[in-house]
Amino acid sequence: MKCDFAEAFLHSYLDGELSAFRTVEFERHMLHCADCGPELVAQDFLRARLQVAQLYQTAPASLRTKIGYQLRQVAPTPAVAERTFWHWRQWSTAAVGLLLVAIVGWRISPSLRTGNYRAEFAAEIVDAHMHSLQPGHITGITSNDERAVTQWFEDKVKFALPVRDFARNGFALQGGRLDVIEGRPVAALVYARRGNLINVFIWPTPESDASPHAGSRQGYQWIDWRKGQLNFCAVSDADPADLEQLRQLIT
Repeated sequence: MKCDFAEAFLHSYLDGELSAFRTVEFERHMLHCADCGPELVAQDFLRARLQVAQLYQTAPASLRTKIGYQLRQVAPTPAVAERTFWHWRQWSTAAVGLLLVAIVGWRISPSLRTGNYRAEFAAEIVDAHMHSLQPGHITGITSNDERAVTQWFEDKVKFALPVRDFARNGFALQGGRLDVIEGRPVAALVYARRGNLINVFIWPTPESDASPHAGSRQGYQWIDWRKGQLNFCAVSDADPADLEQLRQLIT
């Protein structure tokens, strides 16, 4: 499997262990990924086969006699298991594409339809911003030198980070750090604006560019957008107009 995204999230997705926001993100990614769709089908098919394969070790005759009745109550007969196995084999060979559509349709998160995932995302992003404001947490490197901040991130993230100082426009670069959003490492650039600190969280995405979405939570403003296969989210208690201005400068 070539996709790092699938390696990180596919099994957790199958087991229903992802958060609402991460589930939606993975489902959207899967619709555009040549690796994740077939891998999801293969994993789901393998699990179904294991459920009917009757894998076991031969027990002593005395033990089989003792618990045989109980096993017959809960285990399918060999004939049923064999018929089920061949049914799965023939069906999957003929309709693997249809299976993918069915799996995605059955598993798709209700939050994708309701938009609740964005509320969860907002909570996570604001919590990360608030945590960064604690003493000693705001930056991993403190510098307004674009090259120095870029070099600090080079061996820490696997994507090109657009580090720029907008001091002439009233947004002075303070530095950067690594953070965690929804269990994923992300880069964070820190700017100062009229006494307010602004975190700009950045991480890669396979999705296409998207217009900004803005909101507020616990007195903090946030705005997120996608550009050039990067996802951005700026968070601060600054004026929403300031966040929009910074977004325009970055993009």
